[in-house]
Amino acid sequence: MTGHPPKRAFTARPGGAERWIRTPDTPSRPAGIFTARLTIDVTPALRGRIKVAAFRRGQTVADMLRALLAREFPDGTGEAP
Repeated sequence: MTGHPPKRAFTARPGGAERWIRTPDTPSRPAGIFTARLTIDVTPALRGRIKVAAFRRGQTVADMLRALLAREFPDGTGEAP
């Protein structure tokens, strides 16, 4: 009968605990900016095209779509935020 292999930890421990604790989970946004989540349904093909376009531009999908929405729907002053 063979022995069981040793259990592995679920995740590796961070090398520098202090640095890991102080690192924010998400990119920080300027103070006072409120965001709300928007969910839309798109076809898998459209989703793929959006992701490829964002990658080619060196942007995240979220940042690219935020800019697009800001251009299409400017605030009351006529300027994008």
